[in-house]
Amino acid sequence: MIEFKEEENFQEGAFFVVDKPLGWTSFQVVNKLKFGLLHQFRGKFKKIKIGHAGTLDPLATGVVIVCTGRYTKRIEDFQGLDKEYIATLKVGATTPCYDAEQPEDKTYPFSHITKELIEEQLKQFVGEISQIPPNFSALRIKGKRAYDCARAGQDFELKSRPVKIESIEFLSFEGQELRLKIVCGKGTYIRSIARDLGEALGSGAYLTGLIRSRIGSYDLSKASDIESCLEKIKNYH
Repeated sequence: MIEFKEEENFQEGAFFVVDKPLGWTSFQVVNKLKFGLLHQFRGKFKKIKIGHAGTLDPLATGVVIVCTGRYTKRIEDFQGLDKEYIATLKVGATTPCYDAEQPEDKTYPFSHITKELIEEQLKQFVGEISQIPPNFSALRIKGKRAYDCARAGQDFELKSRPVKIESIEFLSFEGQELRLKIVCGKGTYIRSIARDLGEALGSGAYLTGLIRSRIGSYDLSKASDIESCLEKIKNYH
């Protein structure tokens, strides 16, 4: 198990466990903390190394780890930790981006879907699986972000890649709303699981809500909101 010591020497090396708010990009979280640090320590240093250890989509909330100083060299270690998500899906419809950021483009029958069918189909998603990332993602295609190419209407297909799903737990299913707890490794797209599960159920599905509840041993109980992180910076001596 990789162990990290949370320190408060922000220039030399520290990390924040942030509870990312809805609507924020991971990059916005990094920038907010970066400007807070530069403002607090103005005159002491003009720049600081800072970065996050794993993107969380704007429509998702939950744990984001932000590293500063020498801890930026350990970002890959953080990225290698398993992640836990609480995912909410809508069955019977799809969107181009596999989540609620865009309007539904197709609807499908869903009255045949039962708890038993869901639990049976979930089995194929556990273990080492091959997954095609969403076209609306931050992956690069010939130097351009895939989401920029998708928004420009360009026709392309991302290659499948291996990901590891430790477990998927059925939580609830009511009407068209399905809730799952997913524990997975680096590079997994929960939106792609939603898409693929919808197809496996003989219907469609997309992600309507996502909470990253844990990265390694750092769960939401150990996470702070943005304002608390900024207050921690402000009170640092």
